[in-house]
Amino acid sequence: MNGGNDMMNDGAGWAMGLGGSLWMTLVVVAAVAIVVALGWLAVSGAAGRRSSQSADALQILKARFARGDITEQEYEQARRLLGSS
Repeated sequence: MNGGNDMMNDGAGWAMGLGGSLWMTLVVVAAVAIVVALGWLAVSGAAGRRSSQSADALQILKARFARGDITEQEYEQARRLLGSS
């Protein structure tokens, strides 16, 4: 009789092992997805800040040129350095 019980226990152990592996795989996949999402958010946020800073710098440059603080040559050189067309 013990042989039958051992066989059932072995079957349950195999099923639990498969379930455990599946859960471990899902946890690893979820962790990788979270890391990738956080990386993407960090990169896109940094790009947005750079774009905003460039626009702010261009507005300041235009204001300085309008007030006569800088010459047209200085304005054009600074505008090219900022990457603005």
